[in-house]
Amino acid sequence: MRVSSERLAAEAQHRLGRLVDSIPASLATRVAGGPRVIDGERLDPHLGVILAVEERLRGSDDDLTLEQRRRTLRTASRAAAGPPVPVGDVRDLEVDGGAGPLLARLYTPPGPSLAPSARPRPLVVFFHGGGWVVGDLDTHDQPCRLLCRHADVHVLSVDYRLAPEHVYPAAVEDAVAAFAWAREHAAGLGADPDRVAVAGDSAGGTLSAVVAQVARDEGMPGPVAQLLVYPGADASVDRPSKQLFSGLYLTRERMDWYWDTYSAGGSRTDPRLSPLCAERLDGLPPAVVATAALDPLRDEGEAYAEALEAAGVPVVRRRGRGLVHGYLSMTGINRASLEESIAVIGAFGALLDTVG
Repeated sequence: MRVSSERLAAEAQHRLGRLVDSIPASLATRVAGGPRVIDGERLDPHLGVILAVEERLRGSDDDLTLEQRRRTLRTASRAAAGPPVPVGDVRDLEVDGGAGPLLARLYTPPGPSLAPSARPRPLVVFFHGGGWVVGDLDTHDQPCRLLCRHADVHVLSVDYRLAPEHVYPAAVEDAVAAFAWAREHAAGLGADPDRVAVAGDSAGGTLSAVVAQVARDEGMPGPVAQLLVYPGADASVDRPSKQLFSGLYLTRERMDWYWDTYSAGGSRTDPRLSPLCAERLDGLPPAVVATAALDPLRDEGEAYAEALEAAGVPVVRRRGRGLVHGYLSMTGINRASLEESIAVIGAFGALLDTVG
């Protein structure tokens, strides 16, 4: 059987990443040209080497076609994820979307079958990152496995429609419809129908925040909790982190390209695009908001957490020290990213044990 060039490239990059992560931190610092400190935040030295190698191998993606960008992310995510984290079961299914059925993937937590008196585990509806333009069920398979295993929850990953084929508000409509479907079918999926939550990274974190707001505003049953991992919360304001950390995995140019491709001329103050711009944030479910210390989106994510707290919403905040945007997908090649991801997921699992 022929092995695809994409898979071979991913395996080679993964081995290189593991090798870099295994060297002493002092050596990694020297290889990276010394410690890299920006605005008082020091980049994890192993991650610094990995990012430098990736940039040398891949170069800029500004001139890539749409399909090349999607293929590049698939290869990079496979390389950075490593061997799949074991869970109880994984199966594909269909859920409701805004304009018809969507593909989805259900992850069941490991462990023995529940006793008749035991409470089913929560269901977390997961929306992947990728600027609403790239990403799919496979690129975010490992983050969903980590969430399933370390929070001990069922995870329903949704393959929402992407731009430019389907511009805003298609992704929002899909996310809202898929969450409503999950609420209705949670018991049939083996999960607790009274504890259905949302989670996502980057653009998926934005969608998760928007689902919570739409549910509140439209009077529909909403999520009991939300996990927002380095979300894009406010595209209407350029906060300092957007300039300080551009080029550390995520660039300003790439963010603008994602935004323009998805929004199709929409207003940057539309709360379904920038949830921090909502008129009110009270009445939303408790949240875990996780940011990366050296991420262009750091400041808006933390501003959203602060605004939620000011509105009376319980919030657990974490800033991943030394980490960059996308760390949730780098757990197979960077120990610091793995440790922070497990800590964030553990905090969300603990939150879910207190709600519903």
